[in-house]
Amino acid sequence: MVAILGLSTGNFSAENTGGVLRPLLQWLLPWMSASQVAAAHEVVRKTAHVTVYAVLVILWFITFTRERGWSVRTAAWAALAIAIGWAGVDELHQATEPSRTGSLGDVAFDSAGALAAFVVARRGWRVTTVVTTALLWTAALGGALVIAINWATGVGSGVLWLTVPVAAALLALRWWRSSRRPAARGA
Repeated sequence: MVAILGLSTGNFSAENTGGVLRPLLQWLLPWMSASQVAAAHEVVRKTAHVTVYAVLVILWFITFTRERGWSVRTAAWAALAIAIGWAGVDELHQATEPSRTGSLGDVAFDSAGALAAFVVARRGWRVTTVVTTALLWTAALGGALVIAINWATGVGSGVLWLTVPVAAALLALRWWRSSRRPAARGA
């Protein structure tokens, strides 16, 4: 939670993160216009909101279930309540920073990340396996299709040449690990 307050300072304002992320995005995605890079920068910032609060819920959930012995249901609800409450505190803190603004919209993004982790905590990790597998197949097959279309039309595919093989490799690794499990049990 202290880390979140640190991220709420002026050091992590859109202007400051833009100085680092925009050149990186332009390097990774050279075909993007300046307005597209600015939009991608905003997407990265909002994704950070979702991710940080999902991690916060998972950490509180683990603390409550492993360290305190709470039931899954109680731990998940408590973790969600703490995260949403902290999202409000975080935005109030940002409202006091000269280069930042507090936003109910950001509380909504934070809460969405917290809620996603809450669902995982309540339902179990199998949900994440299904969702992750679906996303990896989408990245591998969809990315391969986009690369083929780009190649046929003479458009560069940029970072897809890296992400598509990584998604395919992760799927292959999952398949390999799952195929070895039954053999290990029988041995």
